[in-house]
Amino acid sequence: MDPGFRSPLIDFFRRGEVARDVRLLAAQGALAPRAQEQLALLVLLSDDPDPEIARAVSATLDALPVEALRAFLSRPDVPNEMRTFFAGLGIDVPEPAAAPIPFDFDEPLLDTLSELPDEPGAGDPEHKQLSSLSVLDRMKLAMKGTREQRAVLIRDSNKLVSAAVLSSPKVNEAEIEAFTKMGNCSEDVMRTIGQNRAWTKNYGIILGLCKHPKTPPAIAMSFVQRLNERDLKNLTTDRNAREGLRQLAKKMLTKGKI
Repeated sequence: MDPGFRSPLIDFFRRGEVARDVRLLAAQGALAPRAQEQLALLVLLSDDPDPEIARAVSATLDALPVEALRAFLSRPDVPNEMRTFFAGLGIDVPEPAAAPIPFDFDEPLLDTLSELPDEPGAGDPEHKQLSSLSVLDRMKLAMKGTREQRAVLIRDSNKLVSAAVLSSPKVNEAEIEAFTKMGNCSEDVMRTIGQNRAWTKNYGIILGLCKHPKTPPAIAMSFVQRLNERDLKNLTTDRNAREGLRQLAKKMLTKGKI
């Protein structure tokens, strides 16, 4: 069932690009950085064709704290699809509340991921040994690990791991800006950052997107007009930026846009 909510992590589950062991862990409530993702994943997996996953979803739903669940569902930003789903389960779904809600929803409602895997070779300053962990363990660290671990895992070859980094409630704008300056981040990472309205209010982030060679051209070009004159001039000679973007910056300067 469609939960009516989008995030980098949820989108992978929507597209059916997630292995069974990962889906099972999500059905158990463990692969959720915050309440919104946890409930969206449970709604999404509620009709999974795998009977064990469907049973795990049912058990997790039964274990959710009802008071916190009802408080979450009273938030005005909760999708109607999600409210309808829980109403169908017999939950007394309240009307959207205008008053502040006394719960922290930057954490999952039911935290079943209390233990993080040990990182092998933590003495290595670059934490290269993270790649030896399983995908599940790398996802756990991506969501709940340290800033240093996220800086490594954002470059992971598995797209689900980098999506988990971008879905982490711990990631902040300074980290996102740093990701846009990492040449070995993927196009998918740059696309996800560029489509996040909250992050692209940050000038440093849009500048990083414009200069990054893997940012999809349509996204980068949509931000060029927001650059100041100094950064436009620098962009015209930046060999890392795409040729089309450098030419656009030159045209804008020639026409005296700034």
